[in-house]
Amino acid sequence: MTKQLSRAALAALVVLCGVTMVLGFANKDRCTGPEFDVWGRSGPDYTQRSYADVCYSDIQHLWIGRDIDRHVFPYVDGALENGQLTGGSVEYPVLTGVLIWAGAFFVDTDAGFLLASALLLAPFGLLTAWLLGRMAGWRALWWAIGPPLVLYAFHNWDLPVVLTAVAAFFVTLLGKRPLPQRAAIAAVLLGIGFALKLYPAIFVVPLALYVLTNGEREHSRYDLRGALRVIAIAAGTGVAANLPFMLAGFEGWWASFQFQGDRKVDVSTNSIWFWGFRPLSDPDNDTFQSVMNVVSPTLMLASFALACVLGWQRYRRDGVYPLLPVAAAMLCGFLLLHKVHSPQYTLWLLPMFVLLRIRWTWIAAYLVADLAMGIGIFRWFAMVPQNAGGIYDGFAAQAVAVGVWGRAALLVALFFVFLRAEPVVHGRERVSGFAHSRLVTCG
Repeated sequence: MTKQLSRAALAALVVLCGVTMVLGFANKDRCTGPEFDVWGRSGPDYTQRSYADVCYSDIQHLWIGRDIDRHVFPYVDGALENGQLTGGSVEYPVLTGVLIWAGAFFVDTDAGFLLASALLLAPFGLLTAWLLGRMAGWRALWWAIGPPLVLYAFHNWDLPVVLTAVAAFFVTLLGKRPLPQRAAIAAVLLGIGFALKLYPAIFVVPLALYVLTNGEREHSRYDLRGALRVIAIAAGTGVAANLPFMLAGFEGWWASFQFQGDRKVDVSTNSIWFWGFRPLSDPDNDTFQSVMNVVSPTLMLASFALACVLGWQRYRRDGVYPLLPVAAAMLCGFLLLHKVHSPQYTLWLLPMFVLLRIRWTWIAAYLVADLAMGIGIFRWFAMVPQNAGGIYDGFAAQAVAVGVWGRAALLVALFFVFLRAEPVVHGRERVSGFAHSRLVTCG
């Protein structure tokens, strides 16, 4: 079975992760100060500096424009007016909105907001490193010292949602309770993840299929009731997290979903839909934007269904439903086909690189493409208007092209690579009988 790290090794792993996040904060902090205007915005030349110096973060940027600087509690009095969020509403689910509000509570500048938010978010990144170390040993270094953690740990509010997904897999595969109880706890965690950034909700389906098959095929009966319970618990948790905000201010709560639903495919979305259909993908082309609102989610759902079907075929062949491989493939479908592909989404994928045994060259190639995108896009923004559509002039422009299409090609390949990959850690049901001999060891 998976080789366990000692307590000292786990502590060292967490310390390394902490050092990496300190470097990440130092990178973003270069954009703050030294001057501040009456609204607490850094100066001089904040926008140009944040792009040219590649120290931009959504955290600092959104200090102005969402009533965060006014310490307005989110959603309750909010609305979407002429495409703009007002009254405390933000474009994120409710639990992330509360984290944003908490990070701004005691500060009055964007620099203070960045620092307070980093202190609030850092424990989630450290705990993720610890869980990954428990599950996968030193492979967790892909998370703890990877370039994406420097670039994106404090780019947006993604560390908490990554933790919920990793914790759900940890509980399911390494928890000591019977599978139905472990799956119920995991479903709660995925429901909380939905209330943070939505994407963990897609993992509810492979989790339900894992429970349906009792973890492995040697059980003669399918557990349909257990699978439905997983779905119900995850949905109930998501509803419970959202319900207070729905009741306190439905318009402000709904504004966050409406904002994302109305978001147009443009240069800021970094997706294949914008770059692959120039000039049709111009934000002013209402016909194209309407088509994308149908095509993108439809293809995403199709990719999810394909991952589950191929996972079921593997289950019929090997006797164990491939929870982690299917979840990873579904995430690839989401990242590739969603109309928005923000740079920090790479943090969502990193745990899959840790938990599934794939060739290191796949991981390295993706990180190179991600670096090209994560650095190139801001350097390019610094040189041309953000509504420009050409990427043919200069190194930064070419880096964007490498990033967009490199990531896209790798996500297509990784969809199938993940589905064939062996997990580094297997569920407790497999640590018995005929399945014991198939366990993968990890140094």
